[in-house]
Amino acid sequence: MRIVKVEPITTARALRGPFDYRMPEEGPDISVGSLLIVPFARRELLGVVVELASESELSEDRLAEPLEVLGVGTTPELIALGDWIAARYCSTRSRGIALALPPGAGAGRRPRTAKPRTEIRSRLTAKGVAALNDGGERLGERQRAVLEALCDGAERSNPELAAISGATAAVVRRLDQRGLLASRRVQVRRRPELHAVGESSDPPRLSDAQLGAAERIRSALAGRGARELLLYGVTASGKTEVYLDAIEATLAAGRTAILLVPEIGLTPQTVGRVAARLGDEVAVLHSGLSEGERYDEWRRLRSGEARVCVGPRSAIFAPLERLGIVVVDEEHDSSYKQEGDPRYDARAVARRRAEMAGAVYLAGSATPRPESWAELTRLELPERIDARPMPRVSVLDMREVSPRSGPLHPEVRTALASLGAGEKAIVMLNRRGFSPHLSCASCGHSVGCPHCDVSLVLHRAGGRISCHHCGHSEPPPSACPECGSVALARFGAGTERIEALVEELIAPAAVFRLDADTASGKGAHGKLLAGFGAADSGVLVGTQMVAKGHDFADVVLSVLIDADSTLRYPDFRAEERTFALVSQLAGRSGRGELGGRVMVQTMAPTAEPIAAAAAHDAPGFLGGELRRREQFGYPPFSSLIAIELAGADEQRLVTIAEQVASAVGEAIPPGTELLGPAPRFRRRGKFRRRLLIKTSDPRSVAAAVAEIVEDLSARRSLKGLALAVDVDPQ
Repeated sequence: MRIVKVEPITTARALRGPFDYRMPEEGPDISVGSLLIVPFARRELLGVVVELASESELSEDRLAEPLEVLGVGTTPELIALGDWIAARYCSTRSRGIALALPPGAGAGRRPRTAKPRTEIRSRLTAKGVAALNDGGERLGERQRAVLEALCDGAERSNPELAAISGATAAVVRRLDQRGLLASRRVQVRRRPELHAVGESSDPPRLSDAQLGAAERIRSALAGRGARELLLYGVTASGKTEVYLDAIEATLAAGRTAILLVPEIGLTPQTVGRVAARLGDEVAVLHSGLSEGERYDEWRRLRSGEARVCVGPRSAIFAPLERLGIVVVDEEHDSSYKQEGDPRYDARAVARRRAEMAGAVYLAGSATPRPESWAELTRLELPERIDARPMPRVSVLDMREVSPRSGPLHPEVRTALASLGAGEKAIVMLNRRGFSPHLSCASCGHSVGCPHCDVSLVLHRAGGRISCHHCGHSEPPPSACPECGSVALARFGAGTERIEALVEELIAPAAVFRLDADTASGKGAHGKLLAGFGAADSGVLVGTQMVAKGHDFADVVLSVLIDADSTLRYPDFRAEERTFALVSQLAGRSGRGELGGRVMVQTMAPTAEPIAAAAAHDAPGFLGGELRRREQFGYPPFSSLIAIELAGADEQRLVTIAEQVASAVGEAIPPGTELLGPAPRFRRRGKFRRRLLIKTSDPRSVAAAVAEIVEDLSARRSLKGLALAVDVDPQ
C-alpha cells in the first residue's frame, strides 16, 4: 500500500493537515507537489501531496483513496517555502502552499487549467512543387498564391498565408486534402505584450564601477564571499545592466534566475531589456496576464523551457529548479508587501528562497531601505553612466505663495511653459481626482463617505465624487446637505486638476496622465508610457506611478507637488518614504544629453528627508535614520507584528480587542512592547482597532499570536469580526 500525505487547500483555519490517503499500487505516478482531488467530510477538495510514506497510523480500511490525480502541481522546494511563510506570517500551511500552485488552482475548487491555444500550420509537399511546375494539377489563383508563399520551404500558419495570398482557411484545407500541402495542428504560446520601446539586445560596455559590482556578484555565484548583496546606485547609474550581467553568468553556470520588479506595468523598460537580451529564456508572470498567457508562461518555467522569470512579488513562487540568483529591483518599494493573508513580504521571501536554494540574493535601489542598508553587504555605483551630472534640485517654499495662486508655484509655471522642442517633463502629485475635499463655506460641513471616515474626492471627468477606500460614488451635491447653502467650495488639488493646469501652460504639446483612473485596463500602464516615450515633447502627470523606474532620456524637468504630504503620516517610515519619493522622482530627470533639473514644492523645506534628497545624499540620510530607529527601537533593531480587528458593532469590537490584548500580553516574553488597542478610521462600514507588538524575538511572538488566533477561531469568539495578523507591517 502506498500512502500519500495530503494538505487540503482551504481558507479555513480550523482545518489542518496533512491527512493520509491510500494509493493503489498500480496507480499513476505521484510525487511531492502533485495535485489531487480528495474526498473530505462529504466534500471534494483540492489537495497537494506534501509527503510520501509507506505506512500510516490509521488502518488501511479507514483510509480513503483520492478521487482523481491531476498531475504535477508545485515543487518540494516551494512546499517548504510555503511552510516557512505560514510560520513567519501567522497563516496556515494551506494558504502558504497555495501561493505556489499553478495558475487557476485555489482553495475549494478544481484548477481551471487554460485550454492550450492551437493553430494550423502548413508546408509545401513534393506534389505541391510539381503542381507549381505545371505537373498537371489545376490550380485557382488563390491556390497558386498559397503554394508560391510556401516555396521557400517555410511552415506558415493560416493567418500568415491569408495575409500573403488572401486565401481563406477553406482554400488551405482543400490543398491539404489534395496532398499539395502538409498541414498540422500545433500548440502556440500566448505571448504577453511588453510595450518595451527601443530596447537593444546588444550589451553596452560596462563602466569601471559596474564591472567591479559585476565581479563581486560573479564571485558570490561561485560561492566566494557574501551571498546577500545590496546594489546601491544613484539613479541612472546602470543597475539594470549589472542585473543582466549577473543573470547571464547564472545561466552560463546552468542555473536559473528570478528578477522581481515592483509593478510589472510600471517597469516595462526593465522587462523589455531583459527580454531583448535573453529572448525566449524569459517568462513573465503577473496578475495582469490573461489566464491563458499566465498558464503558458508558468508551464514554460515548470518544464525548463524558460529559465528566467520576471514579475512582481508573486513571481518569487516561479516553479524554477536549480535557482542561482534572485534579484529584487527597486527593493525600497512598498508594493512588495502582500495585503491579503498571508501578508508576506516578497523581499523576505526572496531572501529565504535564495538561502534554501544556495542562491545569491541581490537587492538594488537608489534609495534602499534602512533595514537593507544595515543588513546586506553593499556594492556601490556612485555615479551616473558616462559621468552625467545629477540634476540640480530647487526646493520651493510654498509658505511664501498665496493660496489664491493655485497649486503650482510660479517658478514651476514658468519652467513648464518654457519647455522647448524635444524636451519633456514629469509632474507628480500623489493624489488622484480633481479636488480631494468639498466643504460648505457657510456651515463648514465636509462632504464625506457614508461608509468610511474620509472625504469624498471630486472626479470632474466622470462627474462624480468618490471614496478611494470603499469605492462609494455619487453625483456631487448642488447644495450643502446640512444647511442647504449653495456655497460649496473645492479644496486642494489632484492629478486631474494638475493635468488641466499643465495643458493650459504647454498647449499644443501633449499631456499624459498616469494614475489609477487612467491605467486600470490591461496593458494600460505600458501603452501610456510608450505613448509618452514616443512623443516629440510633452508632460507626464501622475501619482507616484510616474516615479517608478522609468528611463526617458529627453525628460529635462521633474516637479514634485506637496512633497511633505507623506511626512504627515503617523508612521515611523514616513521620513524614509518621503526621501525615497523625492529622490526617485528627481532621478527621472537629466538621464540624457540635455541635462535636467528638479523642482520640489513643499511646506517643510528644511525637513531632513527633503534636504537630503535635494543634496542626493542617500548615505547621509540612511545613517541618520538608522540612528533614530535604534534610539526608539524600530526595525531593523526590532520586529513589528500588528493585529488588526474590524467589525460593524463598535462596542463588541472594543470588548474583543481588549480580550485579545490581554491574551497577547500574557503570552509574549518579557521585554516585548505591546501598544494599543488603538482606534483607526472607519472603513467600508467597519470600525477598526489595532494592536502593535514590538519585539526582538519575532519567531516566538508570531507563534504565540498564531496560537491565540487559532484558539479564538475555534471558540468562535470572533464571529462577526475580522481579525488579521500582519508581520512586518508596511
